[in-house]
Amino acid sequence: MSVLLGLTDPEGVAWGRIRVLQFEGMHQHGLFKMIGSILSAILVVQSAIGQVNGWLLSGWALAISGLYIFSYIKARKNAIWERKSISRRENINVLLFSAAGGLLWSIAMITFGPTTDMASMISIWALVLCLMVGSAMLLSAVPLASIVFIGLCGISSAYSWYSLNEYKLALAAGAIAILLIASCLMNGRSFINRKIAEANLNEKKEVVSLLLREFEDTGADWLWQTDTSRRLSHVSPRFAHAVGRAPEDIEGKPFLQLVAGQSWDSGKFSPALHELAEKLKRRDSFSNMLVPVLINDVTRWWEISASPKLDENGIFHGFRGVGSDVTEQRESADKISHMARFDTLTGLPNRLQLTEALGKAQNYSDKWNGRCGFMMIDLDRFKAVNDTLGHPVGDRLLARVSERLRSIMTDNELCGRLGGDEFAIVIKDASDSQYMDMLGDKIINTISRPYEVDQHTLYIGASVGTAIGPRDGRTVEMLMRSADLALYRSKDQGGGAHNQYEPKLHVHAEERRVMEIALRKALGNDEFTLNYQPVVSADTGGVMGFEALLRWTNPDFGVVSPAKFIPLAEDARLIVPIGEWVLRTACKEAMKWPSTIKVAVNVSADQLTDPNFLDMVVSALQVSNLPAQRLEIEVTESIFMREGTGATQVLDQIIGLGINLSLDDFGTGYSSLGYLRKTRFSTIKVDRSFVQGAAKNVPESLAIIRAVVAMADSLGMSTTAEGAETEEEVKMIQKLGCSKIQGYYFGRPMAAHDALDLFKNFNADAAVIEGRAA
Repeated sequence: MSVLLGLTDPEGVAWGRIRVLQFEGMHQHGLFKMIGSILSAILVVQSAIGQVNGWLLSGWALAISGLYIFSYIKARKNAIWERKSISRRENINVLLFSAAGGLLWSIAMITFGPTTDMASMISIWALVLCLMVGSAMLLSAVPLASIVFIGLCGISSAYSWYSLNEYKLALAAGAIAILLIASCLMNGRSFINRKIAEANLNEKKEVVSLLLREFEDTGADWLWQTDTSRRLSHVSPRFAHAVGRAPEDIEGKPFLQLVAGQSWDSGKFSPALHELAEKLKRRDSFSNMLVPVLINDVTRWWEISASPKLDENGIFHGFRGVGSDVTEQRESADKISHMARFDTLTGLPNRLQLTEALGKAQNYSDKWNGRCGFMMIDLDRFKAVNDTLGHPVGDRLLARVSERLRSIMTDNELCGRLGGDEFAIVIKDASDSQYMDMLGDKIINTISRPYEVDQHTLYIGASVGTAIGPRDGRTVEMLMRSADLALYRSKDQGGGAHNQYEPKLHVHAEERRVMEIALRKALGNDEFTLNYQPVVSADTGGVMGFEALLRWTNPDFGVVSPAKFIPLAEDARLIVPIGEWVLRTACKEAMKWPSTIKVAVNVSADQLTDPNFLDMVVSALQVSNLPAQRLEIEVTESIFMREGTGATQVLDQIIGLGINLSLDDFGTGYSSLGYLRKTRFSTIKVDRSFVQGAAKNVPESLAIIRAVVAMADSLGMSTTAEGAETEEEVKMIQKLGCSKIQGYYFGRPMAAHDALDLFKNFNADAAVIEGRAA
């Protein structure tokens, strides 16, 4: 009540703005109040003339007229309702004017009424009642001012009737005043509530308008809307800019015509435009719809969303929506998709695409009772080029080899790169054995011609192994394995040879069998060791963790390359016990390091599908007392090729334990983009081939790393760049925004005691320097 009367202000509310609305509401009826009061005064003079002293009557009338005219002029001049806020003290002027008016009308009732006849008395009282009712109804915006006027007039009326011994009329006058005061309070409350609601609504509209303007001014998106005829209306400047035309040029044009461009006249819409037209026709909402748009003869991609505008009666008034130009994002996504199916270095199809093509060739040959072929090519003496001239020269040599292979391919063959210095060819029709021999020899002769790379004349050769399906294998895996065995026979012959798979081909298989026997005993004979390669912060260079790398030294075979014995361990199903030893040893060793240093352990798809894998991980953490967050499990994209194995579910459970998950060799062989959304990896490791390409300012490598970093950032993941060997590569990695770096520049894989020595006097900078020296 005190707030309503203006005696106090509520806490936490800017009531000054509400008070402005009250004064504005009162002023709306200010002219009517002035005219009504003056006319009432004239009628009082007419009723009392001849019965009341003329000078007194005239003075009273002039006072009434002067008061209300002065009040109206002063209010108009000050125009306080145009302010943003009014203080509570400024109510005093309004109250004074109301009190003065009430006193003057009280004089009329007390002084003029009792000295006139009954008819004149009733006339004067009727006029006063009208003014009281008008004040309660029209001036209740400021309840206290109206109550003061009604109260004074009501008291004087009751007193006048009482003095004439008209007790019933006196009681009636008092009751009417009370009712009018109550009505005034009710009207005042309703007025204030209504104005508060209107003010809140206007404020919300202003905020929405401001946000929309800011959205259009600062954002990459734009707003659009149509009328009931699906024609553009209220075209925004940003939308017009996206179209490349002025707003007035496209106002009123059909939205679909603008989007369709030249296809509007021909009627040859793309599937996306057909879907958009159907949505607009059916008045359906749609979200994130990708449509191609021809802008100035350049195809752009828009992502648009919209919903129909309906009024409170459900009547359709058009569409309102938002759109954005996502051409750059789509091109980046296309590049990443291309990266997942093509080899970055050579531009040839990668293992995934070759596998798919071989599967299609086998299905075709089975259907038509034909033959398909698969050739595996391994470069002879390529390792010597890498070792003597370095990886950059080796990479350029691989690119030249791929160009030569591509030049001799026909529509019957698909050439691709499996990885490293291994290439493969899928032959759709291999029915002609002479053609297969001729193709193998042609490949060897073409690759064996000398190369000029960076002023070096290079001589390499090629070994080729061929398998014919379905004779040498009825599945993709069997056919590739048969070709691999044939390739090993060519390598055993000294290279430069082409061999086809034969059932009697056991030379390579025997060697693998002997190595497999030795591998089965290696764990029990303590022949395995772990080396640790540092992973550093791209910002500070401080050591953040190590990747555990398995090494095998056998009395008969010597130091065996991981590239040789790890695939053998996977084939022989030895990877699970070996992987358990690696994980337990790495966790135990990591406990000797500072608590901020993590350890990363590579895990294969076979380990993930082992039913006891999760229990083993938990046991390794418990036995070593290593916190889960200090362990990082690294997996390659190959795990996503084994559908139905439950590997992805195991990854989710690993994350649930608090263990970090890293995706290794991203983009080198398989397409895992869809799984990045489903599996919450903490780190994406960028393959060294992209790092080297970026350091050379290769546009594709730069674009791919930027896209991967941006994608990782949006998904809350960090990025590790692998294979950094030079200062130029490190600087480029830092510039592109990768979080961590791993490579020979910061440290080669080192023994456990060497890794531990880095932390004798642990600080990040010291660890980096010692790591480089190592």
